[in-house]
Amino acid sequence: MQNGFITPIERPKSLTEFCHAHTIMLFGSCFAEHIGARLADGKFACDINPFGVLYNPMSIAEALKQIGQGRSYSPDSPELVEHNGWHSLMHHSSFSAPSVNHCIDSINLRLNRATENWEKTDRLILTFGSAYVYHYNATGCIVGNCHKIPEREFTRRRLTCDEIVDAYESLIQSWISERPSLKILFTVSPIRHQKDGLHANQLSKAVLLLAVDALVKRFPAHCFYFPAYEIMMDELRDYRFYNDDMLHPTPLAINYIWERFKSYYLSKQTQKTLQEWEVIQKALNHRPSNPASEAYNEFVNQLITKLEHFSQTHPEINIQNELTSCHTRLKK
Repeated sequence: MQNGFITPIERPKSLTEFCHAHTIMLFGSCFAEHIGARLADGKFACDINPFGVLYNPMSIAEALKQIGQGRSYSPDSPELVEHNGWHSLMHHSSFSAPSVNHCIDSINLRLNRATENWEKTDRLILTFGSAYVYHYNATGCIVGNCHKIPEREFTRRRLTCDEIVDAYESLIQSWISERPSLKILFTVSPIRHQKDGLHANQLSKAVLLLAVDALVKRFPAHCFYFPAYEIMMDELRDYRFYNDDMLHPTPLAINYIWERFKSYYLSKQTQKTLQEWEVIQKALNHRPSNPASEAYNEFVNQLITKLEHFSQTHPEINIQNELTSCHTRLKK
């Protein structure tokens, strides 16, 4: 049914709940970071992309394996390469460094934190961006990032649906045997990969969609699908919802999809809690013209009272950093 200038997609038939008592991990493309950032801003306990942005399902699966194994990196780790600095073929360039030791230290520090969070995780969000992968010819392994290493050192191909399903089936079985309460939310990134070619991009997304559909059907009590791709392609099918590159969603489009996410997966009570926090967060972001004034001192004291009340009514939400920040703002 058409609603104004939008044709809404159908609501997913099977849903799971996200609330502030859950620990959430997110992996995948930069779209996962957009949703993760909004969850984190809303005081959900989140760990977002411990390896940095990853686009293909196999690299995401490998990252999850390494975290589950408590993996640590050393100078002889096969993922490490030197090319105008040191890089990990499994990690985003934000982990790269001039020396191998600095590179390893940043990787292991983040891995340790992710391993600790993984033990508590009961909600997992996986965003697949592309079915195209690059094999590093020296090892044959699929990489998460090529780091501008010459293209001749890689072999590019498109995954099949069966490859993705096979890789995740065994992983999901092991996860849910260890923690039956785990829920996994799959989504396919709406960001276009124009370098693949627009037709090839559509084929890539089709492979991802078919693979996710198969996994959701195989594990209906644990796996779910959030239709971010369809919302962008069908509800927001207008270039005004894309950035100047005509590939990435605008902030307006991301907010629209976020609102859909909230309506699907957050209970009315959780949404109410989120609204309460947004009011406090707006006050926290206020920057006064005269921070030394008595008026601002009173404003901060009132804000501390609100934070303490919020903490009492929502003990599952950690707001210690915000309380500490407010106390440091008070005039001495």
